Amino acid sequence: MKFDSFSSKQLKALTWWCRNSRFKDCDAVICDGAVRSGKTLCMSVSFIFWAFSAYDGHRFALCGKTITSLKRNVLEALLSLLPELEFSCQMRVSQNRLDVSKNGRTNSFFLFGGRDESSSALIQGMTLSGVLFDEVALMPRSFVEQALARCSVEGSRFWFNCNPEHPRHWFHEEWIRKAKKKNALYIHFRMEDNPSLSRKMIERYQSLYSGAFYERFVEGKWVAAEGLVYPFMAEGSRFAEPPCEAAEEYRISCDYGTVNPASFGLWGRYGNAWYRLKEYYFDSRKEGVQRTDEEHYDALEKLGEGVTVGKVAVDPSAASFIAVIRRHGHFPVEGAVNDVLNGIRQVSDALKSGRIVICSSCVDAIREFGCYRWERSNSRDAPRKEQDHAMDDIRYFVSTFLSEKQGDEFFVVAAQRK
Repeated sequence: MKFDSFSSKQLKALTWWCRNSRFKDCDAVICDGAVRSGKTLCMSVSFIFWAFSAYDGHRFALCGKTITSLKRNVLEALLSLLPELEFSCQMRVSQNRLDVSKNGRTNSFFLFGGRDESSSALIQGMTLSGVLFDEVALMPRSFVEQALARCSVEGSRFWFNCNPEHPRHWFHEEWIRKAKKKNALYIHFRMEDNPSLSRKMIERYQSLYSGAFYERFVEGKWVAAEGLVYPFMAEGSRFAEPPCEAAEEYRISCDYGTVNPASFGLWGRYGNAWYRLKEYYFDSRKEGVQRTDEEHYDALEKLGEGVTVGKVAVDPSAASFIAVIRRHGHFPVEGAVNDVLNGIRQVSDALKSGRIVICSSCVDAIREFGCYRWERSNSRDAPRKEQDHAMDDIRYFVSTFLSEKQGDEFFVVAAQRK
């Protein structure tokens, strides 16, 4: 871990609860803004320091969208940093619990994932002295409010961090807009607030996003998505000719439909890039006839003819088609990851960074890129459910096969050593 100075906003997030701080009487802190702005780890360390300044032998909660993302975004960095600051850490994996000790004090930090509405039951019944929510805007309101209700110990406090979402998102409405009423300190971060991030890296992140994602993740704004989902794909130069040589490996992604169109894409890896080499697209309304699962399977076989397909990802709701693929035994198959908004963000990143390339032979995918738009909505982000079938199979490929561990937010700390 590198040691250096803090930005003013990082210092505020680190010290707002301290005895000499003018914010010491706040009940909560909210940090939102751009990606890689140094807010996540900064808040996590501050949360641990505060817990040890106020309590001994108490329970706290660390909450993420999933426990996996929480470990990646928060825990890995904490377990690297805390021993350097003379804390002793013991991870009890079976209990999803981290016990931290220093100077004769020990506190326990329980890990929770707030994936969906059912997650609120996981935290019910606990008594907590404080809770930290990483990526709170990705969690259901019921889970967050159940966790807050568990904080019944005198002096307990709440810690929130997130990247912006839709401006009518419940967290924006209930906490950011009402921060003063809720006695919460609100700190808005930009990339420039992370002193470890060079101008070159900031420009790199700026190049990865466009449209609403640029405004949210680079500028840190709570804005509604509108217009084309992938506006940069309107450039003809974004599409390439299929490579002449064989790929190093192959995959197929499938958006299955009977009444709605079915769209399958064959992908080949060339170095660090995956090319969508060719496609199968069948629109029963346009053709005037529906195809059976077996007929769609025949098309799948033809799409993968002559190459070794390592795995097929299929729309997870298409249980009957997945069963047909498994029965034939030719292709390994799995239900695709189907997180729409996060998947769209991942596809946008992959397209702009060149990790996926759409070949000019994929005419229906190219057509859909020019039509795929955000739904006009006053309450949520959602793409229109039309001209989206190739878009869905591309998203299934990226979310299922190309998803990578995102790097932890990094910032620099200084500690006086004895």
